[in-house]
Amino acid sequence: MADTSTTAASAPRLKRALNLWDLVLYGVIVLQPTAPMAVFGVINARGRGHVVTTILVALIAMLFTAIAYGRMARAYPSAGSAFTYVGQEINPALGYITGWSMVMDYMLNPLICIIWCSEASMRFAPGVPYPVWAVFYFLMFTGLNLRGVKTSARINAGLAAGMGLVVAIFFVAAARYVFGHPHDGIDFFTRPFFDPATFNLGAVLGGTSIAVLTYIGFDGISTLSEEVENPRRNILLATVLTCVVVGLLSAAECYAAQLVWPFSQPFRDNDTAFIDVSGRAAGSWFFGVMNMTLIVANFGSGMAAQLGAARLLYGMGRSNALPRGFFGAVEPRRHIPRNNVIFVGVIALIGAFTITYGLGAEMLNFGALIAFMGVNAASFMRYYVRAPEKKLVNLIPPILGFLVCLLLWLNLSAPAQKWGAVWMLVGIAFGVWKTRGFRGKLIDFELPPEEA
Repeated sequence: MADTSTTAASAPRLKRALNLWDLVLYGVIVLQPTAPMAVFGVINARGRGHVVTTILVALIAMLFTAIAYGRMARAYPSAGSAFTYVGQEINPALGYITGWSMVMDYMLNPLICIIWCSEASMRFAPGVPYPVWAVFYFLMFTGLNLRGVKTSARINAGLAAGMGLVVAIFFVAAARYVFGHPHDGIDFFTRPFFDPATFNLGAVLGGTSIAVLTYIGFDGISTLSEEVENPRRNILLATVLTCVVVGLLSAAECYAAQLVWPFSQPFRDNDTAFIDVSGRAAGSWFFGVMNMTLIVANFGSGMAAQLGAARLLYGMGRSNALPRGFFGAVEPRRHIPRNNVIFVGVIALIGAFTITYGLGAEMLNFGALIAFMGVNAASFMRYYVRAPEKKLVNLIPPILGFLVCLLLWLNLSAPAQKWGAVWMLVGIAFGVWKTRGFRGKLIDFELPPEEA
């Protein structure tokens, strides 16, 4: 026993080398400085020109949810997912429902990235039809993931720096364009926040339900719990500060874009609207730069999302939640879940031919908002209901976070609600069958740890 204790004590451990601002920088890199650009046109159409307002309202919702995530990461520093939080703190069946909504997010992310990259590529080469580009990006995402290609942290940081430079150029170009052209006084500068001619609360809430996509991924900060100085303090603060930084940067980008291209002037294609804004602000050369920047950003997101979905399905297959022979298999040479990578890629390709980018984004948020509501509810149960001392600070944030997320979820479009409901009903039926009415072993939705 003594030898075992000595060995355990001397085994190498992760070094706690990250401070608060390292975490915030990591969070901004994960969410990307260009986060709202791909979805700008879709939000603009749905929110009737109030993109800035939707970004800021979504920020409020995400701040409450970020507090809940940060607090739950203290209780579950190694697991750290909405599935775990809800299953442990509320009910295993509700944890399963939350986990199933997470699967929806993972499956849809590579799908919308294929759609966006394909449509943006058509702006470079309009002679090449959309189906050819969709198949091209499917083959690239799938082929590179099958080769086990990993993007290092240094490459990620370099890409983020490049995106940051493009964003800075955009701000300068937008300012020169706005102040170099006539406008109708102070109303011109306040219209992106509130335009009495087009404002509609339902439209703004609908746009906000899409704007949540800007913040998807902030919870990834909790995965660094074992490498952070003072994790009980810094994980929570970094999660909140990341949302604030990304939210304010996103609002500033969208504000500048709406000044350059007012809502009264329709876009050629809502899905790639920000590229047209960039071209108007700085000319054709910047149109190309911004187009390529956003293609690279979405390409990286799509590849990572496909591999993440494949690993999640592998975890489910390994635990017999899905057929182990197919989903739990690992390709022996490169040690990747090859079947799952191909499976997710095929689903994404089929979806790229059957749904629009806007619908895909809303369906992704359908699942994300369910998970966010679950995390807020779990935080409420752990830190208020079960706490020996009832404090308002443990009551108000999770309640408000839950209610705002619920309001946004209810304002998703009817097609997103319909297809999201179908997905959830299929998942619930599968869970009931697999666990004999949720009396058997709970299905595992955790991402398995990386192999060394």
